[in-house]
Amino acid sequence: ASVLAIADPLKATTAGAIEDLRRRGMKVVMLTGDNATTARAIADELRIDQVVADVLPDQKHGHVQALQAQGHTVVMAGDGVNDAPALAGAHVGIAMQRGADLARLTSDIALLEDDIARVADAKAIANRTMKQIDTNFKLIVGANTAILAGAATGKLSPIATSVLHNGSTIAIL
Repeated sequence: ASVLAIADPLKATTAGAIEDLRRRGMKVVMLTGDNATTARAIADELRIDQVVADVLPDQKHGHVQALQAQGHTVVMAGDGVNDAPALAGAHVGIAMQRGADLARLTSDIALLEDDIARVADAKAIANRTMKQIDTNFKLIVGANTAILAGAATGKLSPIATSVLHNGSTIAIL
């Protein structure tokens, strides 16, 4: 009698990436077709918040929809054909580089590396981008308000108002 056990080793960066996502305020849920025992062992090692095992592709999509119905913004990362419905249904679908063609085609983002740490990087980039957009929006509203106030009080001519307004818009972009 014998037992044959096969396991994919976890990448060294995976636990850190999961922790980084959690620090950024994200809840990490594992949706997997693997059996519950295997899934739980990996989830415990990575400190994943919630595990849903033994799920089929349509069930993954259903879980994504349920999270959305609860008001969550859902980011789904996956690499297989079985992930495609959930990737397409999530607010943001992220496919791994060596994932199935269908997974990459149905995703919003295709990573250039097969590393979950890149998902954390994408979240950091998105946060910085939104902060920059917010800053730019406040600057342009302030500048345009001052320009319009100058025009309304007669301190700026129509031509000067037009040049300043358009110039400030181009500058902020």
